Amino acid sequence: MNNAIDTNKLLVQLRDMAQSAGIPPSEAVGSNEQPMTDQIDFSNMLQNSLQAVNTRSVESRELRASFEAGNPNVELADVMIAAQKARISFEALTQVRNKMVNAYQEIMRMPL
Repeated sequence: MNNAIDTNKLLVQLRDMAQSAGIPPSEAVGSNEQPMTDQIDFSNMLQNSLQAVNTRSVESRELRASFEAGNPNVELADVMIAAQKARISFEALTQVRNKMVNAYQEIMRMPL
């Protein structure tokens, strides 16, 4: 059984996930032809991701409240899709947090 990872496919998947999360694509990332002139600010990227997750959660709650109030313009399918998007966004955020905590712990275990 071959457990090799195709890095090109993985990179394409990561870029697609970043785009769907609302993170703008950066042309300088991964480019060997010219050095990166704009540094990606990790704290801003993290803050934008947190805001995107919060926005999806708020939208989901608002749709649910409208549906429960009997708004005829809100369909159950829209409410369910918004709820699933919010849940998946939150789960992805939780996984990123877990990976960051694991990386921090691993760095702290490194001998000096």
